[in-house]
Amino acid sequence: MIAAFLNIIKIKELRNRLLFTAGIIILVRVASAIPCPGVDPTALKMFIDQLMQSEGGGIVQTVNLFSGGALEKFAIAALGIMPYISASIIMQILMPVFPALEKLQREGEAGRGKISQYTRYLTILICLIQGFMIAYTIVNPQTLDINLGRKMYDGSQFGFMFMTIVVLTATTMVFMWLGEQVTERGIGNGVSIIITVGIIARMPQAVIELITMTYQGHSASGSNFRVVHLLILLIIFVAVTALTIMLTQGYRKVPIQIARKTVGSQVRGGTTYMPLKVNLANVMPIIFGGMFMMIPGPVFGFIAQRWEAGSSVFYALNSAFSNHTSVPYMVVYAALIMGCSFLWVANIFNPGQISENLKRDGAYIPGIPPGQATAKYLDSTMTKVTFGGAVFLTALALFPTILTEQFGVSFIVSSFFGGTSILIMVGVVLETMTQLESHLTMRNYDGFLKSGRLRGRR
Repeated sequence: MIAAFLNIIKIKELRNRLLFTAGIIILVRVASAIPCPGVDPTALKMFIDQLMQSEGGGIVQTVNLFSGGALEKFAIAALGIMPYISASIIMQILMPVFPALEKLQREGEAGRGKISQYTRYLTILICLIQGFMIAYTIVNPQTLDINLGRKMYDGSQFGFMFMTIVVLTATTMVFMWLGEQVTERGIGNGVSIIITVGIIARMPQAVIELITMTYQGHSASGSNFRVVHLLILLIIFVAVTALTIMLTQGYRKVPIQIARKTVGSQVRGGTTYMPLKVNLANVMPIIFGGMFMMIPGPVFGFIAQRWEAGSSVFYALNSAFSNHTSVPYMVVYAALIMGCSFLWVANIFNPGQISENLKRDGAYIPGIPPGQATAKYLDSTMTKVTFGGAVFLTALALFPTILTEQFGVSFIVSSFFGGTSILIMVGVVLETMTQLESHLTMRNYDGFLKSGRLRGRR
């Protein structure tokens, strides 16, 4: 593997791509450290500290993790690249609903270009909405029951909010463009790499937190924390990472028999297989479930403030769904991840179309009649495979919360033991290594593995 990395440096084109990607990463990290104009850093720190300790602090910490710590600094990159990811998810969901979008997708490169343009427009809309919500919260912290006794901003409310919305939106759009440049001129997966870098940027803080807990002899909750606990956590981290790789790379082989035919002097056909991925939805169910779980808490709180008769019930619901460690929150979150896993697979996996394609190409599944029977078999098999993947995905999403709640490990540490963080890091690292290995093998160099091949997420 070391020889493979040395070979990367020898190839001029690949070396230039890596240097270009590194330059973009540096720009992104610099933007995550530049505060928005007109913000009082002292008052902002007081606000963030109180917000992190509130019932909704877990959600805020999750958003802060994806922004690479930019949210807690109220940097110009506070929104990060997530609005673009949200827009992409929404467009993916809308395609089966609106036939016009589905038709565009089938029109090839021109149609996909139009969909990309619509995604950019939707990204701007999401940025404006989220930017307004953040700016409004900074101007009116009392909406979150936080009283600082001082303003967090300079100048007029309208001027500060307008400038903040414009700056946050512009930075996100620049990030989106930078991600496209990395995909085109770098090593690929530009948007995913920007998200991954933001997550990895928080890892040194997590390591320092672990060292501090070991040195002090207790965790953030006051429970004992010794060297043996640190070793156990490291073993758990290795095990979770290995299982995540298995989930990302795992697939079910469905045998396919192709009728033999002669094309020129070559005989084509024979036996092959169709890979059905265990986690076809990847990280999308966790992201979608997390986005949805941000809605109930504020909605119940809004109703409780305006409906006196049922205020006690809705305040209780607000408290339950604003706290990511509460049992109701975790149960609904788990149900959403399971449901979204099946919905996402149903959206992108079409057994009827696959069956028709196999029949047209003279291929069939041994023992299964072509046509409708093949479609039913593929649908049944994919459902079973998806169920196993969804169960593991749900456990992976809930594990950081359990680690924090039951063992007193701080969120910054537990977030690397599951959930979107480790899924994104593992997936992007594997995909990037696949890209690099393809460049190496194309130029007659050895890849990263002596035997076998790396498989990408797709």
